[in-house]
Amino acid sequence: MGGAFSNLGMWALIFGRLWLMHSLTESPLYLGLVTTAGLAPVLIFSALGGVIADRVNRLRLVIITRMCFAVMAITTGVLISISWINPWQLLVLSGISGLLLAFDIPSRQAMLPKLIPRELLVNGIALYSLLFSASAIIGPGFFAPLVHFGGIDGVFYIIGGSYVFTVLVMLLMDPNLHHRDNLGYGFMEGLVGGMKYIKGNDLISTLIIVAVFFGTFGMSFETLIPMVAGNLLAGGVDVYSAMLLWLGLGGLSGTAVIASFGNLKNSPMFLLISGASFGIGVFLFAQLAWFPGVATMLWLTGGSMVIFMTVNNTLVQSLVRDEFRGRVMSIHQLSWGMTAVGGICIGIAADWFGTGMAISIFGLVVAMSTVGLTLRKLRGLQSIDLS
Repeated sequence: MGGAFSNLGMWALIFGRLWLMHSLTESPLYLGLVTTAGLAPVLIFSALGGVIADRVNRLRLVIITRMCFAVMAITTGVLISISWINPWQLLVLSGISGLLLAFDIPSRQAMLPKLIPRELLVNGIALYSLLFSASAIIGPGFFAPLVHFGGIDGVFYIIGGSYVFTVLVMLLMDPNLHHRDNLGYGFMEGLVGGMKYIKGNDLISTLIIVAVFFGTFGMSFETLIPMVAGNLLAGGVDVYSAMLLWLGLGGLSGTAVIASFGNLKNSPMFLLISGASFGIGVFLFAQLAWFPGVATMLWLTGGSMVIFMTVNNTLVQSLVRDEFRGRVMSIHQLSWGMTAVGGICIGIAADWFGTGMAISIFGLVVAMSTVGLTLRKLRGLQSIDLS
């Protein structure tokens, strides 16, 4: 339950800030800057977060970051309530949250294999994706009514409360399960050792590179969803909320597909197909100005995204040794951090070429890059034992 509230809070922070910035500026460039401010620290500091995740108690670190997220969300709500919020403050708050994510994500990812047996790892990650998808469905469904009823500031107060609840749940967990002994290496030695381990494992390197391309050119399209809602579809917060709802429904469908196939013996093929269908879905999404068609493409991209990210994550988790897990997962999370680069790039491209053209180009790039990179190592990926 704590994970569900945590994911709901994370979803709401990302999309709530995007809609707030759209309301303040109506600029695609500023939407890109919000994404960049929130994820650039992940890109810069994730390796540091991974080294720390392999040296400290991961549960205690996540509790600290979750509490800080609560403070950031409530602070945003207060600034909106007293009419002091402006674009630069929103960018600063996004940057602070991004810095917290750089330390939160590696520890949170590395905790999962300690909680469940290895043979159930795929199912565990699929269940975690189910929580994420469910929050993405529940959140958009209530986003517009909450904004109409309590204002956008009320949404951020709820986000803060969800993080406080998550902290209370985590305080009930056994911290000894996530205790890290002194491993006998210094910070720089640990960082270099993690890089050498990744470089020496060709399959892990390929999976990380594929994920980075996916994050840079794929996930960044979400940055412009408010522009599509407001301009191409001539709608407001209700249309935006409905679009996010269909994206979440797709994610739930993708999770159902993963759960149906159990241990994912054919996971490399899932990786290939989901990467291609995601890119095609994003491309077609940009070509439509009819809401049923847009909703269908969002459903397709949401499902493909969950399948791709879950399978990619599972393959990496199955390959990595536990003593390197925090560092490897921190580098793996560059796939999300690179959305900071993709966000500003797609924002600039939208200013130059228009929203639809920018999304179309990025959709084609992600389809070609994920398919090409996966095909290069398909035989080696198929040899991974996930039983």
